[in-house]
Amino acid sequence: MAEQAGAGKSVPMTMIQALRSAMDVMMERDPNVVVYGQDVGYFGGVFRVTEGLQQKYGKSRCFDAPISEGGIVGTAVGMGAYGLRPVVEIQFADYFYPASDQIVSEAARLRYRSAGDFTAPITIRMPCGGGIYGGQTHSQSPEALFTHVCGIRTVMPSNPYDAKGLLISSIENDDPVIFLEPKRLYNGPFDGHHDKPVVPWSKHEMGKVPEGYYTVPLESASVFRPGKDVTVIAYGTMVWVAEAAANETGIDAEIIDLRSIWPMDLDTVIASVKKTGRCVVVHEATQTSGFGAELVSLVQEHCFYHLEAPVERVAGYDTPYPHAQEWAYFPGPERLGAALKRAMEK
Repeated sequence: MAEQAGAGKSVPMTMIQALRSAMDVMMERDPNVVVYGQDVGYFGGVFRVTEGLQQKYGKSRCFDAPISEGGIVGTAVGMGAYGLRPVVEIQFADYFYPASDQIVSEAARLRYRSAGDFTAPITIRMPCGGGIYGGQTHSQSPEALFTHVCGIRTVMPSNPYDAKGLLISSIENDDPVIFLEPKRLYNGPFDGHHDKPVVPWSKHEMGKVPEGYYTVPLESASVFRPGKDVTVIAYGTMVWVAEAAANETGIDAEIIDLRSIWPMDLDTVIASVKKTGRCVVVHEATQTSGFGAELVSLVQEHCFYHLEAPVERVAGYDTPYPHAQEWAYFPGPERLGAALKRAMEK
């Protein structure tokens, strides 16, 4: 977490505060950055991520939008094509479907269709995954759907430091970015056993965030935890579940936090799997056609002769996300720990 020149001193931040700080920094640096979405302005967003931005920058830079996801993204595409850098919020990732045509048919293809004359430098923020007992209408993890679309990037941070740096990089990027924010991590790291974070971000190293401008490169994974026994590939909330599973099993797992899901840092993944000879993939989304399938395929393609055991996959069940049974659905340390033990036994 080396600070960049001009980043300023580091202070404790939650992920919510880090995301807000990223938008604040970019709105101050670049007058073309605008922030909008449902309840984003006066109310500050349903999770208060944009709180205070309208008061600081005015209603022309941070404002509310009608309940029309297609309209929100569609106007962002137009704004981006004519020089602005919109940062729009879809209140929950589950609500992106009405905007899917604008994302897939317009934003993702604009640079190609115009032969580079126009781009869509837009960032689409979406809270995702479990954490509020919201069930199938407020808890989905749709990252795999976006990774299938050429022309867009898909990002999911696991901590405040990465969240701010990745969001700044996303806003500066000239192509559309889907920026997924795990709700369970908004207020602290999470071990998969409790409703609330195990510790607040203010007491964790990754909760120390530079106040000023800095970036975390897109397409750059991090070695979240070095290890020699088995590689765990994760992102978002599952990074912390992976750490808990490694601690509880005593297995020396190397945890790779993808950060940028697609395009992804394949070199870091390959290097880790070739070193450990074993691999477990984990994500919160449903298993069938989840992004884990792509990860397993890539590991098999590039690391087959280095593998000492079949690649394991741990994911959400192929059912609608339940409200009351969220913890039974959610991949926790027990399920992941069992996969780690299977990988080590073979």
